[in-house]
Amino acid sequence: MAVDREAALALELPVHEVQVERGALRFFAKAIGERRPEYVEVDAALAAGHRDLPVPPTYYFSLELQSPSSFSYLEDLGVDLTRVLHGEQSFEYVGQACAGDTLTLKSRIGDVTTKKGGAMDLITRQTTVTDRAGEEVARLGSVIVVRNQ
Repeated sequence: MAVDREAALALELPVHEVQVERGALRFFAKAIGERRPEYVEVDAALAAGHRDLPVPPTYYFSLELQSPSSFSYLEDLGVDLTRVLHGEQSFEYVGQACAGDTLTLKSRIGDVTTKKGGAMDLITRQTTVTDRAGEEVARLGSVIVVRNQ
C-alpha cells in the first residue's frame, strides 16, 4: 500500500525531551571508536573548551530512538513495518550540546516521494534539536524506504 503523502505531511509527530547523560556519552564514544579524551574524560572536555563531555557526532540519532514512539508515525500512516528499510541519515550541527543538557527533539515529515513506478515510497523526516533556552543545536534528516507490494 502506498503512503498517503498528504496525510504524512499533515501528521503531527510527538515532541521528545531528553537529558544528555555522561555515561551514555561515554558508552557511545566507545562504541563508535572515538579515542579523543574530551569525549570520555570531563577534565579533558573542560580543557578543550566544553562545558562538560560534548555530544559526539551522530549521537543525536540515538536520542531519537529513545523516544517511546520513535516509529509510531509509520504505524499511524498504515505502513507495514516489515516492509521498511533505513535509507539515509544526515546531520547538521548548529551548536554544541554537552552532558547535563536537556534537549528537545521536534520532528516532522518533510516529504514523501514515490519511486520505481510505485514500488517504493521514500519518507523524509526532519528533526530539529534545541536546548533548554530554545536555541537550535542540530538538524537531523532521515529517509525511510517503504517497499510497496
